[in-house]
Amino acid sequence: MANKNDFTPEEWGKVLESIIAAGIAVSAVAPSGWWGTLKEAVAGLPALTTARRDPKANELIKAAIADFERSRDGNILAMRDRFAHAEAKECVQRSLASLREVTAIVDAKAPDEAAAFKSWLRQISQKVAEAAVEGSFLGLGGVRVSDAEKATLRDISRALGMAG
Repeated sequence: MANKNDFTPEEWGKVLESIIAAGIAVSAVAPSGWWGTLKEAVAGLPALTTARRDPKANELIKAAIADFERSRDGNILAMRDRFAHAEAKECVQRSLASLREVTAIVDAKAPDEAAAFKSWLRQISQKVAEAAVEGSFLGLGGVRVSDAEKATLRDISRALGMAG
């Protein structure tokens, strides 16, 4: 069972960053206005709570959640610095790069738990994509997941080494 001790501090930082990157990629591709962006920003948090309580969640996921919650402010500040002054397209590309990095790390360091961890990150992305209606006006019309978000979800799946 993999945990924080199986990773270098830099690798573990990448594991924690991936939790945020999974949502940023989708959120950045189709900005949803102030309210939609706020909904998307918090949409991934229930995935942490659900996984923390899930007896079937593997040790890697549980260790990442525990450490992420303990150092959430530090993780958010690090990601803010990484994405500062970046255009939306660049945020998406940086997020995908982060997910490719973490894929290589967990595949090498936690092969038995990597698939579940990457699937969990993909679920976070999906929750963020579904958090706000895209293209609506005053709450009318729009779609739950835009075409741009669907394409980004496929890119996320590929970055995580999963079928798109």
